Amino acid sequence: MSEHIKAVVLLSGGLDSSTALAWAVKEQGWVCHTVAFDYGQRHRIELEASAAVSAAFGVTNHRVIKVDLRSIGHSALTSDIPVPKDEVECAGIPNTYVPARNLIFLSLAAAVAETVGATQLVIGANVVDYSGYPDCRPAFLDSFVQTALLGTKAGCEGKGLEIAAPLIHLNKSGIISMGLKLGLDYALTRSCYDPLPNGNPCGHCDSCFYRRRGFEEIGKKDPLPYPET
Repeated sequence: MSEHIKAVVLLSGGLDSSTALAWAVKEQGWVCHTVAFDYGQRHRIELEASAAVSAAFGVTNHRVIKVDLRSIGHSALTSDIPVPKDEVECAGIPNTYVPARNLIFLSLAAAVAETVGATQLVIGANVVDYSGYPDCRPAFLDSFVQTALLGTKAGCEGKGLEIAAPLIHLNKSGIISMGLKLGLDYALTRSCYDPLPNGNPCGHCDSCFYRRRGFEEIGKKDPLPYPET
């Protein structure tokens, strides 16, 4: 561990990215800059959550970058397409996939890393309990690093850049167990794709399902309130 290593953490305010931040701060001891993205998502409450989680871990360098992915659309999260409910574990890539989202976000995070002198990008991607998103796979993350090294001044000068994906092979219960051990208050986080008007989770989208099941598998209660079913 080294407090001299700087990291840029992609922090949506959701369960996974918040756990990844807890890992970077508490287990690695890195100096973290957190980045959230206001990309026109319907679940904008996550932006408030990202700020709250950053503050809880003593991060003083939190920024929100605006990217208009709503103008691209073609996703239930950025256009007027219904979010699937009670349809988890269906085959194929769901319509909550946002075209090239992690490719865009990692590119912007790499730009931030170059300006602040960070050598680590931290992302909460995982390939176990996930909804089939292609930009959460290890092969994509490895390929991105090589592209970033070729396409940045820092890379050309040999300063290096790595992607840390500490949750990549964990399921939701494993992720939650890690976060609890690291002192993460999951009441600060938000995961729902289609939250209710008061900001509470809908309880029926993919994200709600995986989150609730993760807590149930370790015998814990999710601190977020869900509607009665």
